[in-house]
Amino acid sequence: MGKMCLAWAVATVLLAGSVRAAPPASRFVECETFTDYGGWVVDPHSMKRMGSSYLMAHGYGTPVKDATRVVHFAEAGRYTVRVRTRDWSAEWREGRGTAPGRFQVLVNGKPVGDAELGTVGKEWAWQLAGEVDLPVGDAVVALHDLTGFNGRCDVVYFSKDPNDVPPNEVRELAAYRPVKRHFTTVRDPATYDLIVVGGGISGMCAAQSAARLGVRVLLLQDRGVLGGCNSSEIRVSMGGLIRQSPYSALGNLVEEFAPAFGGNKTYPAEWYEDTRKENVFRRTTQSCTLKFHEHVFAVEMDPVQTNRIRAVLSRNTRTGHETRFTARLFCDATGDAVVARLAGCETMYGREGRDRFGESCAPEQPIRQVMGHSVQWYAAKGEAPVAFPDIDWGLPVTEESCYYVRTGDWEQEAGQYRDMADDTEAIRDYGLLSIFSNWSFLKNRSKSKAEFANDRLEWVSPIGGKRESYRVVGDHVLTQNDIENHVDYPDATAAITWNIDLHFPDPENEAKFKEPFRSCAYHRHYGRPYAVPYRCLYAKDCANLFLAGRHISCSHVAFAAVRVMRTLGMLGEVAGMAASVCKKHDCLPRDVYAAHLDELKELMRKGVPKLGVYHSGGCAGDNEFYHFKETGHYPIWPNPRPLTPRVKEAIQKIGLQHRHEPEELRKNESE
Repeated sequence: MGKMCLAWAVATVLLAGSVRAAPPASRFVECETFTDYGGWVVDPHSMKRMGSSYLMAHGYGTPVKDATRVVHFAEAGRYTVRVRTRDWSAEWREGRGTAPGRFQVLVNGKPVGDAELGTVGKEWAWQLAGEVDLPVGDAVVALHDLTGFNGRCDVVYFSKDPNDVPPNEVRELAAYRPVKRHFTTVRDPATYDLIVVGGGISGMCAAQSAARLGVRVLLLQDRGVLGGCNSSEIRVSMGGLIRQSPYSALGNLVEEFAPAFGGNKTYPAEWYEDTRKENVFRRTTQSCTLKFHEHVFAVEMDPVQTNRIRAVLSRNTRTGHETRFTARLFCDATGDAVVARLAGCETMYGREGRDRFGESCAPEQPIRQVMGHSVQWYAAKGEAPVAFPDIDWGLPVTEESCYYVRTGDWEQEAGQYRDMADDTEAIRDYGLLSIFSNWSFLKNRSKSKAEFANDRLEWVSPIGGKRESYRVVGDHVLTQNDIENHVDYPDATAAITWNIDLHFPDPENEAKFKEPFRSCAYHRHYGRPYAVPYRCLYAKDCANLFLAGRHISCSHVAFAAVRVMRTLGMLGEVAGMAASVCKKHDCLPRDVYAAHLDELKELMRKGVPKLGVYHSGGCAGDNEFYHFKETGHYPIWPNPRPLTPRVKEAIQKIGLQHRHEPEELRKNESE
């Protein structure tokens, strides 16, 4: 008790001191709040590690257009300017060359100081830009890219106190941001039946499936487009087959969302049809609410039923505002098992040892190795030579270690030995580093550089596509033996049609570089499609959490066959159907298996209801009616509507012979 009182007293003194000493005039400008991003892009994928989304100058070696924002300063004076940034290549260049992602801060078009920013080290930290004299009023603040090589900035901080440096530790900074920007967490007033977190193919299908079956759904997506790996930002084609036995109606939603074209290569952005995906949700706004740019960073467990989630907390990746969303049921479709891990669910990561599930494709001992993260890219050949910087900060590529390639698809993989969820930024960055290093060598120093003279980098993904991450333990863990032995479970759902497709670091690449960035694959067929048990689609230790996506309950080896998007989309459909059963019977995911499995099977036999198509006509019966845009429909048969003088006159002028002559017109003829 004494310690508690002492702590309270100290806190009171500190608070009183902070009230008496007026803080210096300052502006905390988060870069994702810039009104014009120019050529910079918002990156939210490392919010857990560094605390926020940030802006990144993704220009493939060509400096991008400035990002700008008008900032109001209430006090005139000299301001010290700092930015929160990092040298993203520092971990691998080991002191060689110059930092690649250099930039400046401009105020009213002029650089603040002489420093090139983005050069302070591999960790996110505050770097001094310089000082600037400002009058009262508005000023235009800009991020000015110097290289086109992925410079990044989290915050631009102005303070009249040259010793005022904001905290940098993630938790301290997380508490500091809302105070500095004067906002608090708000509660969404709606109560949803189901909240789906993650807008990839599986999450989209889960949300729409549930919504069309009478469930009030909220879908939270941390990016500005839907589709996950099948979006224009990542550009992975959809694998797997739909409408397979035992439930040939599963796959209707997958077909609605799937682009019309696509194969096993990387295509231009329009092939991925981001707008088509979003349009499906525009047609179902009454039953399914979609919110973009919402990153779930915390869950709130029920204080009484402690194995249930009561709410999720989300931070907007553009504004930074935080919102609390409540529901009775939740579905984790994040791919990284974000919600499940926040809820304390048991997870698996890497390759399980052979004794865990008795799988022949498993290693003898467990190893924390996963299939990699692919940063896809392609080049295009022009009519004239195109320069590319001869970089001094890249990987040590030589004639013996280079790759004479003009595209990178599935094989361009990195991060196999890292944490795919928490090290996302570093894994993506190493993928970029490998691409830029190899391309720079081909263009500037290779023996065949003349053959590449007219080639330019046409597109490089700013995100990359994850293949594997954490997997959540459900009531059943699907294994290689289930698939290969075709074990028949009573709760079979959608069928796997992809082979057991295991990726490994390419041994030759791994020998040439300290960290691999290319992969090879082992393929193993198993005879015929295999249906995934429903018990793989919910968490065993969080009573109201469905699973959709690549983190469903399966071993590493079984995952190699389950992981493609059409298959995961169908499993998302099943999760949405099960959510509708839960709503109908006021039960939980496990109860569907225990008490309502026949009802779920019937829904799977019928498939997800399709959205209606435009059809205002019709041909059944012997109906007759007129339609005047200003006054509406006038049935003649079978339930005639009284004709106004104006409508009667119009019909008489048209002069048609009717099947059922209106009484009013017959009276007119007899007169």
